[in-house]
Amino acid sequence: MNTSLRIALVLNPFTLRRKGGEHAPCISRELLGRGHRVRVFGDVAGDVPHSRTPGEDEGIAPLDGTGLRDFAPDVIVAYDGLSPAAWRGARASASLDVPLVLVEEGLPDRGRAIERLLRAFGARAWGRLVRRQARRVVALDPVAVARAQREGFRPEIVTELRAGVDIHSFRPGLHSALIGQPSVGQHVLLFIGRLEPDRGLEVLVDVFARTVGQVSGWTLALAATGSYRTRIRAQVERLGISARVHWLGVPRAEELPGLLAGATALLVPALDDDVASLKIRRAMAAGIPVLVSDVARLRGTVDHDETGLVVPAGDRAAWIEAVQRLASDPNRRARWGSRARQVAVDSLSWEHVAERFEKVLHDAVSGHEAERERAEADAAEDEAGAQPA
Repeated sequence: MNTSLRIALVLNPFTLRRKGGEHAPCISRELLGRGHRVRVFGDVAGDVPHSRTPGEDEGIAPLDGTGLRDFAPDVIVAYDGLSPAAWRGARASASLDVPLVLVEEGLPDRGRAIERLLRAFGARAWGRLVRRQARRVVALDPVAVARAQREGFRPEIVTELRAGVDIHSFRPGLHSALIGQPSVGQHVLLFIGRLEPDRGLEVLVDVFARTVGQVSGWTLALAATGSYRTRIRAQVERLGISARVHWLGVPRAEELPGLLAGATALLVPALDDDVASLKIRRAMAAGIPVLVSDVARLRGTVDHDETGLVVPAGDRAAWIEAVQRLASDPNRRARWGSRARQVAVDSLSWEHVAERFEKVLHDAVSGHEAERERAEADAAEDEAGAQPA
């Protein structure tokens, strides 16, 4: 589609968090590259790309009704279905008579305290307004789809469209000093995330110890920190695999591409949905297979026996079988990794995600215009019918 739109992105400044990891900045950059005008409201960090006009202040566009009205958008995109950003977007949508599109990540039920509070308050204070104004809800994963429907958004307006990945930064062939040391084996099973309950770390360490943890050349690399570090370290020592477990801490952003590309596989043994899928997309772009728990948020991120394996969450026997299968056949690992890279390039790049997102925006605008025309036609017909004969 080549019709240029004026798009207002309304972020939630109260949580100070990017939904879907990189969604807002990457979608904005791609939309700009596709010829649209994009203004960003509520970007506290100030790092989401946006359009400027001659003479415009270099500061960030304010999150208020005046700024949105002055921009005169064709469509408003607000992040978090029941957030203050959604409320601002819904108010502007009603006053400007333009469609509202929501982006919903679908936080875990426990979430962060401030996010739970704002969501509960928003459901009572402005949920009805937001539901009435929303023409589309873009849900970033199945958990977000279910949440949007629980919160009263009509199923027919909810579309699952996962976030993308930077296929240029994350690619095969890179190397990492973090796992290129002599103490690290040739084959690295990588975990990235928090050392916290429900991340499946105890299962993972036990499975590693029962499989390749006793085999020369294999290492479990933990790129993580958290409250379970002491507990997991004690488990590692008790199982006698300390020499095979490498503690990396939290890698810097610039270290991640090489770390993933240099690993043999990424393992995501989460026990529930409190885990992000960004690391999986990055691993696929880096061309390595992924072993992932069969939980709702991660289900569908990995094609079983095509880009890795989907394993029942918390099932030690199943995870042992999966790791043995991964380790036993280098040709299979190479095939999974190659296919993962192909899937990332063909369907997970931000270019492809933005193309589908752009279609959602155009559909919202055209649907809103058609609805407006029908309303005007109905009003004209009623007025004609009220005229005296």
